[in-house]
Amino acid sequence: MANSQPMIELRQLHRFFGTTRAVDNVSFQVQRGQVFGYIGPNGAGKTTSMRILATLDLPNAGDAFVDGFSVVEDPDRVRKRLGFMPDYFTTYPNIDVREYLDFFARAYHLYGKDRSRAIGRVMSFTGLAALADKPIQGLSKGMKQRLCLGRALIHDPPVMILDEPAAGLDPRARIELREMIRALANEGKAILISSHILTELAEICDIVGIIERGRLIAVGKVDDIQQQDRSPQNLVEVRLVGGVDGLAGWLTERDGVSGIHADGNTVRFLLRGDEAAEADVLREMIEHGFRVIAFGARRRTLEDVFMQVTKGLVQ
Repeated sequence: MANSQPMIELRQLHRFFGTTRAVDNVSFQVQRGQVFGYIGPNGAGKTTSMRILATLDLPNAGDAFVDGFSVVEDPDRVRKRLGFMPDYFTTYPNIDVREYLDFFARAYHLYGKDRSRAIGRVMSFTGLAALADKPIQGLSKGMKQRLCLGRALIHDPPVMILDEPAAGLDPRARIELREMIRALANEGKAILISSHILTELAEICDIVGIIERGRLIAVGKVDDIQQQDRSPQNLVEVRLVGGVDGLAGWLTERDGVSGIHADGNTVRFLLRGDEAAEADVLREMIEHGFRVIAFGARRRTLEDVFMQVTKGLVQ
């Protein structure tokens, strides 16, 4: 296979359940070493897309490919190249961490020294080596998530599909999981990850795809998606000496200003335009006698972009 070939590719993928279009003509690619953030509200079609990629469901039309192999025509080859971490996984009674990983290593036909090396590699990477003999039922939520990731990694696949891997984790566990995901990408793995924690995705993703009601409505780098808006808005915060009512009233008369909110000695508002527009409004404030002691603009985050391009529709 050519190195330029995408490791994950959806081509005009469709999946319907009765009249519900869970996945409606979705197409995108993920290259080797990329982290693709798949975001959307509940019921948007993220998990259905991932289940099709993991060969757990079949599309009504279109196709999906993992390392060049069709999930419809070559599911066995796909499974060898794919690690799937679902949003929820069950544990087995009376089994410890090592035995759990050993079971899945055997399922992937790893034997002898290869199996031992795979288990050791996964436990080392996920930080589970010290818990090798601990019963799974006694693990914390964070350690169980590490174990689920280890299970998906046991056969060293080049493609990873992670469905809500940070759900329910405490801040430290989320940070550590994020570092592991970035390390996997640095090794060259292609990673498709869904999450509702958009600030987390913004820090680790190279590309994001936003899906709503089964349709992919935006895809690309966060900055590129933001630039698709012809009237970009930034959140501006101004602190003054004295009252802010006068500034709030003055802002209502300006073009390109909206969402004005005054609180104490601070005014926040949305300003349409670039850095030159910010400089102009600051200069005019001072010329009008407002005693500005702080002025700052915050560029839009992934959450802002998500709220901009979605409409909150469900099906």
